[in-house]
Amino acid sequence: MSATLFESELWLPRPRHEVFPFFASARNLQTLTPPWLHFEVLTPEPIPMHPGALIDYRIRVHGIPLRWRTEIAEWEPPHRFVDVQRRGPYTLWHHTHAFEERDGGTQCRDVVRYRPRGGWLIDKLFVRRDVERIFAYRRKRLLALFGEEAAEAVTPRVAGQSCRKKRRCPV
Repeated sequence: MSATLFESELWLPRPRHEVFPFFASARNLQTLTPPWLHFEVLTPEPIPMHPGALIDYRIRVHGIPLRWRTEIAEWEPPHRFVDVQRRGPYTLWHHTHAFEERDGGTQCRDVVRYRPRGGWLIDKLFVRRDVERIFAYRRKRLLALFGEEAAEAVTPRVAGQSCRKKRRCPV
């Protein structure tokens, strides 16, 4: 199975120097994750962010407890960082976070390439919908934290059924 490509953009009415540090703290991921995932960071504080940093989490996906280990593959503050799953529910999870100053605020862009265990059918039945719900919750929380009134959200989308249909996903 080729990887599925998910993209999301959100403009926040705050400068990048305020927005990026929020994302730079692994603890804030708990704030951005829906309660139904029962998300918990297991790595003790402080968690210094740098290429090669490992962060362990515990989540529940459809009631099933799972451990997830993320590696920070790229770290370029305040412009971008990339996290990849080293252990968890996916055979591939590659998440690029990018931050660009735009119109007096910050354009936040997420690009996720993922491949769930169980292949395309599991993606179609569960995973794609779950990823969309997680990012919708995240968008709502970010707008509440950084100023909903002035922010414009661009709806996240899954680009095609998979990268195979439109283009190969480079990872």
